[in-house]
Amino acid sequence: MAFTDSTRPEDKEEPFILRATKIALVVTLYWFVSISMVFLNNYLLDNKDLDAPVFITFFQCVVSVGLCLLLSVLAKLCPGYVDFPSLKFDFKVCREMLPLTVVFISMITFNNLCLKHVGVAFYTVGRSLSTVFNVILSYTVLKQTTSVYAVLCCGVILGGFWLGVDQESVAGSLSWTGVIFGVIASLCVSLNAIYTKKVLPVVDGNIWKLSYYNNLNASVLFIPIIIVLGELKSLFEFSRLTDLNFWGMMALGGIFGFAIGYVTGLQIKFTSPLTHNVSGTAKSCAQTVLAVIYSASHKSALWWTSNMMVLGGSCAYTWVKGREMKNVPVETQITNTEKSKDVPGV
Repeated sequence: MAFTDSTRPEDKEEPFILRATKIALVVTLYWFVSISMVFLNNYLLDNKDLDAPVFITFFQCVVSVGLCLLLSVLAKLCPGYVDFPSLKFDFKVCREMLPLTVVFISMITFNNLCLKHVGVAFYTVGRSLSTVFNVILSYTVLKQTTSVYAVLCCGVILGGFWLGVDQESVAGSLSWTGVIFGVIASLCVSLNAIYTKKVLPVVDGNIWKLSYYNNLNASVLFIPIIIVLGELKSLFEFSRLTDLNFWGMMALGGIFGFAIGYVTGLQIKFTSPLTHNVSGTAKSCAQTVLAVIYSASHKSALWWTSNMMVLGGSCAYTWVKGREMKNVPVETQITNTEKSKDVPGV
């Protein structure tokens, strides 16, 4: 399950059709896992009988920790077949990971709360400002300047966001609570990338170790939050608490949340970081269309225009940054991409 190289020597010797088939399968797998995760989370969070979004997020973190431990054991039992780092609990590492975990908890919690209130159709627009916050925080925190073209792309995204909010309001389906949660989630996604960069050396630069410790910390910190918010009462009053189908869906949500990290790296390995971002943008478009079809709702031309502005601006930003990063080592690009895309629960 390692994915540190975007190109392999044997790829050059592969027939074009075989190579194209592999890429198509990998991209399809990424789309399937990512879209399924969003719709599944929406299904779980939209449950009228169980108002416990933080507990659902907590459970997914627990599943991620369990899968990390399972794969670590399998890697020891089946060397050469399962490529996964050895995991050993280290309290010092947990402590040094805490600042990132706080941001991580905020990110996935507000992301799920946004999805709960706005639904899948408006989700792309509601969560579209992470690119804008990336530019702002890169300048204010990291002192990194951004090109005029990248700033213009952010302007298009911002315009699409406001137009989308306006059109949701006109349609009478706007949830300001969901919009606010989406903006906060977008900010947390950007902060998560910055803090990840800071603490990555603590886990020897290994994304899977970072995921293990991050989800382990989150699982512990979520417990008092669940108690304070009174979600335990809601959980105990839930009529399907002993329903195996419900827990199966909960476990599946956790598995998809964990799997997105793997398929993201797999897509980068078989294509490139730039192609991955373009694929992610196209996936968001398909996801929005599927949500509108599934809900059988009618959307105005301006509503669709807002989505196209957000997706077009994001795609253009990706292209601009791709040109600017031509001289950056591939490994650095992969790490940066993994930090800001498709985090569990997103």
